[in-house]
Amino acid sequence: MSGRPHRSGRTPLSRRHGRPDWAGQAPTWQQARPALIAGALDRATARPSGNWFAVGASRDVRAGGPPRGRTVGGVEVVLWRTAEGELHAGPGACPHLGAPLREGRVVCGTLVCRWHGLGLDGGPFAGWDPYPAYDDGVLVWVRLDAVGGEEPLRRPLVPERPAPGGAVEAVYTGVGRCEPQDVVANRLDPWHGSWLHPYAFVDLTVLRAPRDEEDDAFLVEVSFRVSRRLVVPVRAEFTAPGPRTVLMRITGGEGAGSVVETHATPLTARADGRPRTAVVEAVVAASDRRGFAVARALAPALRPLMRRTAGRLWRDDLAYAERRWALRGTGRFPG
Repeated sequence: MSGRPHRSGRTPLSRRHGRPDWAGQAPTWQQARPALIAGALDRATARPSGNWFAVGASRDVRAGGPPRGRTVGGVEVVLWRTAEGELHAGPGACPHLGAPLREGRVVCGTLVCRWHGLGLDGGPFAGWDPYPAYDDGVLVWVRLDAVGGEEPLRRPLVPERPAPGGAVEAVYTGVGRCEPQDVVANRLDPWHGSWLHPYAFVDLTVLRAPRDEEDDAFLVEVSFRVSRRLVVPVRAEFTAPGPRTVLMRITGGEGAGSVVETHATPLTARADGRPRTAVVEAVVAASDRRGFAVARALAPALRPLMRRTAGRLWRDDLAYAERRWALRGTGRFPG
């Protein structure tokens, strides 16, 4: 069995005694009870979203820049900003002859279709009705009442994050052949962390699992691997504040207060027999160490590295989610 990390107190890095041994870990399958995970998933999916869907990074929709196209629940959506940064969203098809508005241009805040020059200023026009859109500073959201089917909310339920001026954020997006619930179920199974991702996590222990609606959080101790022997131990809490969102918040150790928000956005309609779901994951990292100011200054160079790290984890986790969906489709999934 590999050793636990030893903290020096002067640096976030700790040295592990002994060599990492994947097969020598204590098995976690008895703790990862299907009924427990299914119960947490049921409670999550029963929570309201107000029909809001996370569609990408705020910085990807630039002020005065080109429009961006997204598909949510089988609905084509276009987003753009004025030169002043005001966010607009609406149907992705031009009301004239159905041209893809994502291929248009933004001229003086107006989205101009490239087929015949029809301009849309973000207000209703000839049957083209805008969608409510929201920018929380990290992610952009669109409200689709016909897709969500819930009582609409004025704005999305955005989790509390570190203050923007003291944090570094990055947004990863990946796509899998599964439904949002399969992505959420993956995140509500912390026990798989050091088994499925031994290159990233070691010494994972679930200290507390959800018991009911009033105590609905996973509390985890885990070490993030930096090298074979150097790790960063933390304590983290996993919660599901909405039906398509799982929040990991670091509550102890290096980066306390940092969050990882995982949003599962359906790309296909519910009736589609081959569902596809986008994982939109925002990492918002903060630290009270004086050296973190250097990390903030280097944020443009760090963001691609943060996205690459998330992408490596999600290659494995999307395989998990896709496998879960495939087994559910055959009626052979144990949960």
